[in-house]
Amino acid sequence: MIRVLLIDDHQLVRNGLKKILESDDDIEVIAEGATGEEAIDLADKLSPDVLVIDVNMPGIGGVNAAKQIRRRHPEIQIIVVTAMSHEAFSCSLQEIGVRGYLSKSSNPDEMIEAVRTVNEGNIYMSRDVAQQLALAKNPGDTASKMSELSDRELQVLLMITKGMRVQEISESLFLSPKTVSTYRQRIQEKLGVNNDIELTYWALRHNIVELH
Repeated sequence: MIRVLLIDDHQLVRNGLKKILESDDDIEVIAEGATGEEAIDLADKLSPDVLVIDVNMPGIGGVNAAKQIRRRHPEIQIIVVTAMSHEAFSCSLQEIGVRGYLSKSSNPDEMIEAVRTVNEGNIYMSRDVAQQLALAKNPGDTASKMSELSDRELQVLLMITKGMRVQEISESLFLSPKTVSTYRQRIQEKLGVNNDIELTYWALRHNIVELH
């Protein structure tokens, strides 16, 4: 039996993913959570075989949670489920040790196949993510711009686009407000935007974040 920990901040999404996964007799969803912090806590307590986690979540987010879990539990295989099928995310997450990449438009069969594949120690990438990576080769495109961001800058970008203020981000990431402001300035420079409003619009326009 493959023991799966499922993390997504939308209850309906979790319900749907759980139903899909448990339609396979060899897969069991042992717990669910809605934040990166819960992912870390549940991974510590339950040691699942596979973690299925959304990238764009409240709190520390999926990227930082995945990074911490891989450091603490290298035996746990991680699949990210996200609308962000861009080269920068895939490369960044692969460096962390993420083994599977699925978009939210992936079909149910791909979800089951991904869990089975990463559980065996192999890498799985859904068809639409693979297609996006194949197309994202021009220096001026979104993927190339995103690839210039560090993991921490990526975290800060996602938090800004959720409307979080500098103080909130600093408390969440255990950074000083000055450091957060420096990250924000670097992000704006790298992406060619002038303020948080332009940054959020850029992220929405390029499908980096979703409207909830």
